[in-house]
Amino acid sequence: MTEPLVGNRTINQIAIVVNDIECANEAFTSLLGIKKVEPFLTGGHSVSKVFFRGEPTNSQSKLAFLNTPTVQFELIEPDQNPGTMREFLDTVGEGIHHIAFDVDSIQKRLPSLEENGYPVLQTGEFTSSDGRYVYVDTLDDHKILMELLESAEPRQTEWEKPVDDSILPLLGTNKVEQLAIVVKDLDAAAEAYCKLLGMEKPSVIESGASEVTKVVYKGHPTEGKSKYMFFNTPLIQLELIEPGDSPSTWKEHLETLGEGIHHISFVVKDMDKKVKLLEDMGYPVIQTGNFYNGKGRYAYMDTRATFKVIIELLERFED
Repeated sequence: MTEPLVGNRTINQIAIVVNDIECANEAFTSLLGIKKVEPFLTGGHSVSKVFFRGEPTNSQSKLAFLNTPTVQFELIEPDQNPGTMREFLDTVGEGIHHIAFDVDSIQKRLPSLEENGYPVLQTGEFTSSDGRYVYVDTLDDHKILMELLESAEPRQTEWEKPVDDSILPLLGTNKVEQLAIVVKDLDAAAEAYCKLLGMEKPSVIESGASEVTKVVYKGHPTEGKSKYMFFNTPLIQLELIEPGDSPSTWKEHLETLGEGIHHISFVVKDMDKKVKLLEDMGYPVIQTGNFYNGKGRYAYMDTRATFKVIIELLERFED
């Protein structure tokens, strides 16, 4: 292993840009079974000092930080002023905008990123505490933007159990297991992540035999061919997926949306019950199958309308 470009390997935030933060906040609070937080508006330029592509902007956003036992979710509703979140919403739509790392010093970490071809996209100061952030344009290589966070005091990311014991996670867990990215070239994407994270390249995993995986996509059996790599970071696993030629949700994503975030995952028990629960809420199944080695199964649920990303349910078979 080598030194990570940002000094650590801990991805501790997944940020989602939304049109309506109140609705998104209600939905995610219910999904995660967490203590409800109220969104707040960031300060004006005199406080936040936002610069986007090198130019000052009056960009303000409503934010909500939702803590889980692992990664923190950040919900962002941008205003109409120029900024990376506004640009994302106007060009891509609602969805996962960036992942974040806490760093000891932005000034110390930026040069190595810039030397590797990752320029600064936006900078600003925290509104509610002494700290600052920078968005770095890693989109081409990593298929998502990276944010570096520098705080005078540790950020409040600890999960707080709701006072009301009847408030439980919708899926029986609020631990996000995995963040998955669809790519065109698995090796090239893996090289970029190895350099970012200071990790050795994981083994390539080929999709298993169809009689083992039993993939069903949009109600029809398919080989669902693909190649994978898994990067285990302290709080969450990153999965890179290169689709094959057979029909699959990954191939459809690549052909219609391009490279980028495909899903987040939760490990559940009694998956059939959880699938039915989500179906009854209006979230249909996209694809199901068994793990490549037959030691578990998965179901992709079309939760994009509410959660702005596909949710994958994972169930591991007992040995």
